[in-house]
Amino acid sequence: MAPADDNVLDYLRSKLRNIMNEHADHIATGAATDWADYKYHVGIIEGLAKAERELLDLADRLKEQD
Repeated sequence: MAPADDNVLDYLRSKLRNIMNEHADHIATGAATDWADYKYHVGIIEGLAKAERELLDLADRLKEQD
């Protein structure tokens, strides 16, 4: 994998992780106003976790091609 690819994938993973952590902090600090708000934030965390997993799998596949 080219160094530029590494940088892009690392940047995207970092952004996904930061957003995921923001939503996790929202839940952890008790800021969820009700069940619907809690489920909303959990859904975002789940979606971002899946996106991060796909990104990591892509990085592995690109490394195997080299």
